Amino acid sequence: MTEIDAKTDALVPAWLNLPEISEMLGVEVTRVRQLVKEGQLIAVRRGENRALYVPAAFIDGDKVVKGLSGTLTLLRDDGFTDEEMLEWLFTPDPSLPGTPAQALSENRGTEVKRRAQALAV
Repeated sequence: MTEIDAKTDALVPAWLNLPEISEMLGVEVTRVRQLVKEGQLIAVRRGENRALYVPAAFIDGDKVVKGLSGTLTLLRDDGFTDEEMLEWLFTPDPSLPGTPAQALSENRGTEVKRRAQALAV
């Protein structure tokens, strides 16, 4: 969990706090914290009370967006910090088109993972 800068905060269109996510997923808040700890979600501290928030784009109805966990693992293995991962996921990529986060939510995870793997080369 990291503190977020204004630039990265501005890239992410919407945020959810952990209780909101737990309600959407139908699990306890402790389970959402575990997902963050396991690296399946990225949570950052933001706002005046420095609460933990996750990008809303990472949640699809009652589940975590398909392909997100694997993409985060690839980026982490490439040496990305949480903030760098958020910046990469929410910066438009003309070759997709759109952002990698949008592509994941549209079930185009293979394309996103391919680009993430290319970053290591």
